[in-house]
Amino acid sequence: MEKATFGAGCFWGVEAAFRHVDGVTDTTVGYLGGTRDNPTYDDVCTDQTGHAEVVQVEYEPARVSYAQLLDVFWQIHDPTTLNCQGPDVGTQYRSAIFTHSPEQEAEARASKERAQASGRFVRPIVTEITPASTFWRAEEYHQRYLERRGMASCHI
Repeated sequence: MEKATFGAGCFWGVEAAFRHVDGVTDTTVGYLGGTRDNPTYDDVCTDQTGHAEVVQVEYEPARVSYAQLLDVFWQIHDPTTLNCQGPDVGTQYRSAIFTHSPEQEAEARASKERAQASGRFVRPIVTEITPASTFWRAEEYHQRYLERRGMASCHI
């Protein structure tokens, strides 16, 4: 098993998208990239902690590659909007790839360049790519939020 961590707006919809990828064995929503230890949802929503809402994806590389996960990431959100996705605004909703190895970082950067060159995005991609720091698991009521409510997505 390996892990990948993505921020692409509200973590509920991002988690739902990755849960449907063959080869993904688990997903956990949480907070990453900020300065406060053990932040709560309320802390993160102040836009003062620096954390992003993220989904940590556990996957089997023999069944799904990191490159394929990156393809999903580019498809499920607009990486050209700074600190917002749809109606959600704030740094916690930023587009971000948090890497767990130098290989992931190189692959993420190359993938970002390909996505920009593809012509799919008119504006520049603003996705940050940074090494993963401490991942803080979100409160239990956020885990598999949409699934537990019988919803497929929360995107507009």
